[in-house]
Amino acid sequence: MSTATTATPVYRSPPGLLHTILLAGSVPLFLGALLSDIAYHNTYQIQWSNFASWLLAGAELFAGLALLGALIGLVRSPRKGGQPLTYFLLLLVTWVLGLVNAFQHAKDAWAVMPAGLVLSVIVTILILVTAWIGLQPRAGGVQ
Repeated sequence: MSTATTATPVYRSPPGLLHTILLAGSVPLFLGALLSDIAYHNTYQIQWSNFASWLLAGAELFAGLALLGALIGLVRSPRKGGQPLTYFLLLLVTWVLGLVNAFQHAKDAWAVMPAGLVLSVIVTILILVTAWIGLQPRAGGVQ
């Protein structure tokens, strides 16, 4: 029988189940808004802009609740720096830019482009990176 030891054991302290669902739920909503913006850019059918607006509203709700959970996790964390802080700040930037994007989509449908599409691309990339960082195991020694 062999035993393996690691120099830096992984201490898994993931977000809770509800927090994970909210964070993971915001990813397809932001992605759907991006795809709706692409469809609107290609067809100029106003309904695609309406779809993007509603998807952004849902994504902002999910990301906002995940942001609240990340803030609670950051306050309760024994170490305030490192990955929990990076995750919280990325989620905060994603939420703020998503709110700006929602305000952009609240304009007349013809005024949405091209800023709405650019913001949707940026926010989608940010939420993907945020979800990647927020849901990966945390490594480190005794804390």
